[in-house]
Amino acid sequence: MMTSKQRAFLRSLAVDIDTIIMVGKGNMNENIIKQADDALAARELIKGKVLNSAEITPREVAEEIAKATNSEVVQVIGSKFVLYRRNDKEPKIVLPKASKKK
Repeated sequence: MMTSKQRAFLRSLAVDIDTIIMVGKGNMNENIIKQADDALAARELIKGKVLNSAEITPREVAEEIAKATNSEVVQVIGSKFVLYRRNDKEPKIVLPKASKKK
């Protein structure tokens, strides 16, 4: 589980990345899941967008892809969403350490 500090860090990184997953009126399918899974393996952090023609909300899309790819929803804002999955073999993003509460 991510801390709010780690989530904020990932959100700041996501500002500069391109949107690579687009969900339109075809809604969710295996192609989109595979595309997201491959992108997460390569990049760890991806941004997606749900087009107005989709019949599913951006939150639903983000959660469905996250569940299918074993990733975490970093944020959903408007029609866009950001997902993160750590690559254990070759980590590219170093998250801030979770501070221990006393």
